Amino acid sequence: MPARSTDQILHKAAWLYYTHGLRQDEVAQHLNISRASVATYLRRARETGIVNISTSTQLFAGDVLARELEDALGLASVWIVPEDRHAMDPTAEMPVVAAAVFLELITKGDRVGVAWGRTVYHLADVMPYADLQGVTVVQLCGNLGAPYSYRPDQCTTEIARRLNAEGINVYAPLVLSSELLADALRNEPVIREQLATISDCQLALYSVGGIEDDSHLVKCGALTPAEMHALGETGAAGVIAGQIIDAEGQWLDCAHNRRCISADLGSIRAIAKRMMVVQEDSKFEPLVAAINGGFASHLVVTTSMARRLLDRWNFEGRSRRTT
Repeated sequence: MPARSTDQILHKAAWLYYTHGLRQDEVAQHLNISRASVATYLRRARETGIVNISTSTQLFAGDVLARELEDALGLASVWIVPEDRHAMDPTAEMPVVAAAVFLELITKGDRVGVAWGRTVYHLADVMPYADLQGVTVVQLCGNLGAPYSYRPDQCTTEIARRLNAEGINVYAPLVLSSELLADALRNEPVIREQLATISDCQLALYSVGGIEDDSHLVKCGALTPAEMHALGETGAAGVIAGQIIDAEGQWLDCAHNRRCISADLGSIRAIAKRMMVVQEDSKFEPLVAAINGGFASHLVVTTSMARRLLDRWNFEGRSRRTT
């Protein structure tokens, strides 16, 4: 299922106009399009039946769910990969959809920050080739040992190759053996400059890691299962660019993070378009933490994950209103 940018804008225009009651000029301003385009989209929405809820609920269920999730979570855009069509495998479709979305979010001259992991690597592997000279792809965190798959440098290099863009790798380990050594390496001019320019990115691409015994940080040897379990006991909820975050999406003050070579989380939050792709059901709580921390503005998830997120935010919203 390719990302349908025109169809999504059409649906969002109808959603803002008919559900939120915005004027056409307000819709145009919100979507950064002309008022004439808004009028055209609204006419097409009526012609195709998008605004006829009684006849289009099933046909546009995914679009409605995406718009509801955007409203509830305050996100710029949500793309949903359906799971109810027997002909499609969400695990194979997710990286294809995410790659198409990623390409649509890039504009000429952009600086793009890329993290690591299986999800990002699979996205890079299916990404079509594009001639985006003038784009720079930068690594958000240090690197892992050679035997480990889905390394940060692999993800960054492959995405840059697919885009015909310049790739910039961080030539430092993700985790150092001591805090003193990590501090010294962060102060090396080359590393310091690379990490300082992360906030200059216009787009970031990543997933969120879990804190299970078989998580990436454990598999790559950065943490033992016992150490990861202990971090969970002290409030760890997820992993962003190799760093542990708590349930509110805040940097956890722990030995691992102090030994980590990665972009400052504030620098990542400062990136205007923060595209997060999450597929595994086991990553629900880490994703909630990442959203709480402001690490997603654009989100690609499955239908079941979207519904779980919407249920959580609706429940917490009701709980706040009754207390």
